[in-house]
Amino acid sequence: MKSIANSGRLARLFIAALLIGTASLANALSLGESRLPDFTKLVEDNSAAVVNISTTQKVKHPMMPHGFQMPDIPEDSPWGDFLRRFFGEEGGGPMEEFETQSLGSGFIVDADGYVVTNNHVVKDAEEIIVRLSDRRELPAEVVGTDPRSDVALLKVKADNLPVVKIGKSETLKVGEWVMAIGTPFGFDHSVSVGVVSAIGRNLPSENYVPFIQTDVAINPGNSGGPLFNLDGEVVGINSQIYSRTGGFMGLSFAIPIDVAIDVVQQLKTKGKVSRGWLGILIQDVNRELAESFGMKQPRGAVVLRVLPDSPAAKAGFKVGDVVVEFNGKKIYRSSDLPLAVGQADIGSKSKVAVIREGKSKTLTVTIAELPSEDQLAEQRPTAEPGKAQADKLGLRVESLTPEQRQQKELDKRGVLVREVEAGPARSAGIRPGDILLMINNQDVTSAEQFAKLVKGLPAGKSVPVLIQRGDAPVFLPLKIPE
Repeated sequence: MKSIANSGRLARLFIAALLIGTASLANALSLGESRLPDFTKLVEDNSAAVVNISTTQKVKHPMMPHGFQMPDIPEDSPWGDFLRRFFGEEGGGPMEEFETQSLGSGFIVDADGYVVTNNHVVKDAEEIIVRLSDRRELPAEVVGTDPRSDVALLKVKADNLPVVKIGKSETLKVGEWVMAIGTPFGFDHSVSVGVVSAIGRNLPSENYVPFIQTDVAINPGNSGGPLFNLDGEVVGINSQIYSRTGGFMGLSFAIPIDVAIDVVQQLKTKGKVSRGWLGILIQDVNRELAESFGMKQPRGAVVLRVLPDSPAAKAGFKVGDVVVEFNGKKIYRSSDLPLAVGQADIGSKSKVAVIREGKSKTLTVTIAELPSEDQLAEQRPTAEPGKAQADKLGLRVESLTPEQRQQKELDKRGVLVREVEAGPARSAGIRPGDILLMINNQDVTSAEQFAKLVKGLPAGKSVPVLIQRGDAPVFLPLKIPE
């Protein structure tokens, strides 16, 4: 009887514990459910200020033989280049003009009809139509565009329009919920939600935008649409996706609204955007380069070239300087520098910390306005192949003639790499046709002088080598054999 009583007591205790556990689980589930955001109110309050943008462009295609259809081939494809050369104007063939249409998104920032979208949504458009949530279709004029940030400002003739509330992207945190409204694949006012995956993301093709990365489903047609936080404020403009298929793969990028609004204000008042400029070409510092520059860890932006008569040239910048700080802001990657400089006021004096030949140095530079792409392109030199002389690194180089230097705008520096044999130079990535400008922070002026410099290189260590390939200089770490 005693054992039975104990068993009954144990059973009652087990049932009580089970009930308590079930209640706790239910409370936990209820608490978890209460923490999930409800986006219905955000959609109701903001969807009216989100617009669909349709554009019409005129493009030329080669006139194909009867019955042959020109396939859709990317512009950078060699087959596309071949067909254009064979059938198009370059090959003497006739051209046909076609009208194409594309869709994008945008949002209203002013009740008087100002609409923000991406530059690539309206680029080269012959006609732009903005469709509102009440199905009105209004022709739009371009107030201004900024290709470098991919922002465009449009104007439609209307008043008392619904507007979005502008937030602050600088307060965004990774893991925060965000919502997009747009027109993916032409489906108006589609909503997708997700979280902020990263902030301050730099993309290879963009130097002036610290992108917000999200896992919000963004597809073709979403471009130019707003990214909202849970307070119903716009914190970004959906701009790009990373995809191998053309569709959403979990990597979406938005322009921070703080950057976009600064651009919008300049477009509205001046019709263009002004950015700060130093006048240097730079690259990232990897582990091998950091070692060759005598740095303990890779950081900063190494100077590849100082443009003549630029603010950097006047401030005393030198090739091989590693910029590690700008106006008190640490420069961890080369992509950090253009953004920091671009935000500096034109005409202001900025302090720039550099590492030069292993020692810290501070330079003072007066910021100028960033020139246009065409003006910058005129200052980039080109390189061509020549003759040769051998050295122990596996390189065969040739001195440049005065005519070649003038053509390449190289002044007194540079020797041409004619051949690269198996050895340290090939391992470093040096190729035939490269112009070798500096080695171990010393200018290279002739094949003979280069041979003398090579003899004095420290055995078993990495040294920086500055070459020019095509129209761009680049530093490479060269490991000197024992």
